[in-house]
Amino acid sequence: MPAESPSTNARISTAGAGSRAPVGIFDSGLGGLSVLRAVRAQLPDETILYAADSLYAPYGERDDDFITDRTLAIGEWLVRQGAKALVVACNTATAQSIALVREKLPIPLVGVEPGIKPAALQSKTRVAGVLATQVTLRSARFQGLLERYAADCRFLCQPGHGLVQAVERCDIGSAELRALLRGYLQPMLDAGADTLVLGCTHYPFLDAAIRDIVGDRLTLIDTSVAIARQLERVLDQHGLRAAADHDDSSAAVPPRFYSTGDGSHQQQLAATLLHIDATVEQVLIPSRRTATPDSQAA
Repeated sequence: MPAESPSTNARISTAGAGSRAPVGIFDSGLGGLSVLRAVRAQLPDETILYAADSLYAPYGERDDDFITDRTLAIGEWLVRQGAKALVVACNTATAQSIALVREKLPIPLVGVEPGIKPAALQSKTRVAGVLATQVTLRSARFQGLLERYAADCRFLCQPGHGLVQAVERCDIGSAELRALLRGYLQPMLDAGADTLVLGCTHYPFLDAAIRDIVGDRLTLIDTSVAIARQLERVLDQHGLRAAADHDDSSAAVPPRFYSTGDGSHQQQLAATLLHIDATVEQVLIPSRRTATPDSQAA
């Protein structure tokens, strides 16, 4: 489900020029493309800038300060590119940094978080699985979701070690990936789970592989559509939603893609899964923890 609405002190012009400005979407890597897909479907008139911090992915194995440092740096970079709103399309970054980043940026933010509430509402066996990064699962934000919404539903929380890396290299169906997934999913099935929360924006791209393993025994909870609807509400709230151009049938502008890595996998995944043929511009976005381009500081 989307994180809470942006603070009311977010400061950005609500003039017409502002409504024509792009929406920024940020992820540690390629997982946010699942959110981009939902945003394009929900808000086809919006221009989108997608920034992937692929040089430092995955965030799920980074420390909290590193995650906050990079999220803020990329958020500030997107503001400089003219973004009118920011979607932090990364569960790990949302869990660890969105409160601080929201205070620092002058535009509205929408974050993401695992769909604990819809899973608790839908589960009939009262047992649900959660696949997420270790950082997300250990975060106070995730623990707060369990306290608020789990009720009498038992959640089996499984760190998805290796899954983000698989998607980043465009592996969404190899035998090795399926074996890894089976090891995570079979204990959930054995415990009687009937619902699975995809607690990372990378994981919807593994939908077919998951389905091959679990069939119809698990209902998959993917919050990408809810995030897109929350963005729509936020843009309307701030008078920033782009108006449809009824005089130009070619008005829809394809997303612009940026990566701190070489961008080749991002281009491949966008073409394969989103049917978007676009170049990816490699950009340098320094931050306190990554002062030099080749820094791999953790």
